[in-house]
Amino acid sequence: MEQILINLVAGALGGNAAGKASPTFDLGTLGNTIAGLVGGGVLGQIITMAWPAVAASLQSGNFDVGSILTQVVGGGAGGAILTAIVGAIKNRSAA
Repeated sequence: MEQILINLVAGALGGNAAGKASPTFDLGTLGNTIAGLVGGGVLGQIITMAWPAVAASLQSGNFDVGSILTQVVGGGAGGAILTAIVGAIKNRSAA
């Protein structure tokens, strides 16, 4: 459960960072947050499945800094990537 929360929070932060860093991709604060939550949750879970060792250490209760950093990076990247994709699609359709 903790890994999902980390992914969602990191995704929301990554989505807002991507939106604010590039006005082309900005969906507004709420849009950036929602896209970031979804992207962080999805990509964070994919990363967890791709690296069974990380998932095993999280499930066993042996939380180490490396595992948490992997979740934060995965969630943040997922949030930023999805926000950028949605922002680019939104701007193309508006033009």
